[in-house]
Amino acid sequence: MTKFRGFIAVDINVSSKIKEFSDEITKSGANVKLVEPENIHLTLKFLGDTDEALINKIEEIMKKSVKNVDPFKIQLNRVGVFPNLNYIKVVWIGIQNGENLAIIARDINEKLANLGFNRDKRGFSAHLTIARVKSAKNKDKLLQIVNKFQDVEFSNQKIGSIKLKKSDLTPKGPIYTTLREVKL
Repeated sequence: MTKFRGFIAVDINVSSKIKEFSDEITKSGANVKLVEPENIHLTLKFLGDTDEALINKIEEIMKKSVKNVDPFKIQLNRVGVFPNLNYIKVVWIGIQNGENLAIIARDINEKLANLGFNRDKRGFSAHLTIARVKSAKNKDKLLQIVNKFQDVEFSNQKIGSIKLKKSDLTPKGPIYTTLREVKL
C-alpha cells in the first residue's frame, strides 16, 4: 500500500505585513528556517504517514466536520514563540476569532481516531508557524523583532474551505500538494 505524509489545513493568503515580518526575521541573522510564503497554512490535524486507500474516508470525515459551519473570518494578529522566550523553537502569528477552527479541528481529531489516527493530546492551538529556530544564534535580535511585531494586525482572512494535503520533504523544503478540498 502506498503512503503519503499528510495533514489537514487551511491555506492562508500571505499579506504584506506577514512578508515584512518574515523579511525582518531573515535580516536578524538568526539561525531559522522560514516557512516559504506559498507554504504558510494553519494546520488543523497532522496525520503523518497515511495510507492512500484512506483518502476518501478522510474526505468524508472532513465533510462531516464542516457541514454545520458557514464560511467565516479570522484575524491574524499577535506574535509569539513556542515553547517559551528562553528556549525558542517556533515563531508564530496568532489567530483571533478562531473558535470555528477549534471546533472543526476537535471534530476531525475525534473522528479520525476511528480510522486509527492518534488523537492530539495537547489540544488545538490556532497559529501560523512562520519560522523554526535551529539554534540560539542572534536570539536577542530575533526577540527584538518578535517584540516589535507583538501588537501588529497582519490581516483578516475569510475561511471558506479545508484541505487534505500531502507533504513531500525535499532538501529545499517541503512541497505541499492539495489532494482534496472541502468547502464550508
